[in-house]
Amino acid sequence: MICGHVSHVHSQGALWTLANFTEVLDRWIERDHPIPGLVLVVGEWIMTRSEDPYQGVRREVGFDNLWWAAIPDSQYNATAVYCAYWIKEADRVVQCESIATLGLPLA
Repeated sequence: MICGHVSHVHSQGALWTLANFTEVLDRWIERDHPIPGLVLVVGEWIMTRSEDPYQGVRREVGFDNLWWAAIPDSQYNATAVYCAYWIKEADRVVQCESIATLGLPLA
């Protein structure tokens, strides 16, 4: 499973700390009962957020520092898994807001 708070030091500098991802991931699993392979895809993508939380995400209009994305390779049965999180630049923290399975297409 994914650590609730992950903090590492990278040779190129400090990485981002992940917060609240374990709790939100667990709620998603309990609520949506995804197939095991999908849980692995989502978990691996979450870990990439500690390296670059801006990669492949969009800023939510009207919210400071709220970002979201469809998780790559998460499409299954006309759905995809989406994640939204806050990026707290001053603290270098990425705090998960939600993980959800949504129907496609999503505009």
